[in-house]
Amino acid sequence: MFDMEEITEKILGGGQVTREEALALYRQPIDELCRAANRIRMYFCADRFDICTIINGKSGNCSENCKFCAQSAHNSTCADRYPLLSASEIVAHARLNQEQGVLRYSIVTSGRNLSDAEMDKMCDAVRQICSEVDISVCVSFGLLNEAQYRRLKEAGVTRVHNNLETSRRFFPQVCTTHTYEDKIGAIKAAQAAGLTVCSGGIMGLGETAEDRVDMALTLRELGIKSVPVNMLNPIPGTPFENNSRLTKEDMRRIVAVYRFLLPDASIRLAGGRGLLEDKGESCFISGANAAISGDMLTTAGITVKTDLALLEKLGYRTGLCNE
Repeated sequence: MFDMEEITEKILGGGQVTREEALALYRQPIDELCRAANRIRMYFCADRFDICTIINGKSGNCSENCKFCAQSAHNSTCADRYPLLSASEIVAHARLNQEQGVLRYSIVTSGRNLSDAEMDKMCDAVRQICSEVDISVCVSFGLLNEAQYRRLKEAGVTRVHNNLETSRRFFPQVCTTHTYEDKIGAIKAAQAAGLTVCSGGIMGLGETAEDRVDMALTLRELGIKSVPVNMLNPIPGTPFENNSRLTKEDMRRIVAVYRFLLPDASIRLAGGRGLLEDKGESCFISGANAAISGDMLTTAGITVKTDLALLEKLGYRTGLCNE
């Protein structure tokens, strides 16, 4: 007989759930599961909520064949295509977000990685942001090496984003132009350069509950403390365009189990949140305590003003977590 109280006390006492326990949690009644996950969140993270925004700094024409992505050159979508934005555009966008109360800002670019010239431009943009705007800077520039990450850290970057996307087992069904080990190598390179890492995945790609748990276990092994949980938006023109959308209950269950597996992490609702009828509110009392606000890379998001009002209603305080 599974004992929810016993396993919750185990986590509160500093223990870890096993793979078998996590899969058993996945099968528990959802309301009981989410209440316990929220209790764990409150114990480890209190009322702090980490809200961030992103800018699509370079769009489309990506060489990688990720089957979910509107920006892949392998997929036929209507996503915008444009080269790297200017430093002035990126800095202006950062300032706008800071003025709205955002504390963390991420520059995201399409492609496997950046060229040397693009790296120079992005380091200049980051330096300008750090000198002119009171906001923490993150970047998502693909599969970089340690030397490149050190350059970014010296420019003022505090965190790197690089999603695992799914489990090691299922990853070849999602992308074949780079490997799971390429992802892990880039994450470890960023950590070696002294940067914290934001890494999670996309739910609804066709993965199983086991895949979801296994990805979380890999994140735990890597020491990841900021974990985006994206819900697939099946975009026309991508191989996953006919995948069924997950439901609010699916997402509540996922974030709740992730809270048990990653008790002190920022579990961050990210892409696809706007597809939920409550925009993620029920997830924020089921274990999630972070979000990406504003527009996503190629889809419309939720305004910062709306999110801040929701967080106040739920009793959260915005702040940087897991620095």
